[in-house]
Amino acid sequence: MMGNPEDLSSRLASGKPPSHVAIIMDGNGRWATKRDLPRTEGHREGLKVAKRMVKAAEQAGVRYLSLYTFSTENWKRAAEEVGFLMGLVAKYLLSEFDFYRENKVRIVHSGDISGLPPEAARAIRKAVNDTAGFNGITVNLAVNYGGRDEIIRAVKTLLTRDECLDEKSIRECMDTPDIPDPDLVIRTGGERRISNFLLWQAAYSELYFSDKLWPDWTEGDLLDALADYSHRERRFGGTP
Repeated sequence: MMGNPEDLSSRLASGKPPSHVAIIMDGNGRWATKRDLPRTEGHREGLKVAKRMVKAAEQAGVRYLSLYTFSTENWKRAAEEVGFLMGLVAKYLLSEFDFYRENKVRIVHSGDISGLPPEAARAIRKAVNDTAGFNGITVNLAVNYGGRDEIIRAVKTLLTRDECLDEKSIRECMDTPDIPDPDLVIRTGGERRISNFLLWQAAYSELYFSDKLWPDWTEGDLLDALADYSHRERRFGGTP
């Protein structure tokens, strides 16, 4: 468990957690393979962990949590695995409304929703609409998401408008312009790359890599990442 707020504050050098945390939830398939289970079981377990991390992040004072759920490159995986993931997204979003309501979780979406199966797209739209008025933590689900794809779609949108092409106007055409850039990007599973995730937004994000596979992550691991972030000195290209 996360512990009480006093315990958290004592571990954060600044006394405050990052406002926006983004997580690349890597390692579900490897977790299942190590246990001689189908890869789909790893995704099912990873979903349970994601739910716990939403609650833990909110308790820690994080205001925005972005979860890399399914990338534009994940379509290259086996059809059976992709189908299971799309079904899992749709089923989970439709069945968790009580959790969203109790915790005032607002759901938003990043990614090309037009490229999703109809059932998954409908579930995402419903979750976004049904939770729009909640004022707790905002959870940004990146489904059929790629950083390059998002930038291309944003530029295409901007070119249809009679506006100046600059950083501000491009940002306003991104998928979630009302969400601040991530302060901290976490990747689990031992890899050391960001894999096309929030390329525009993460230009000056702090990076934290964990060797633990996502289904093995606990609330304590999240706390470790937040504590590590709190000791970073962010200069955004400037000097101390």
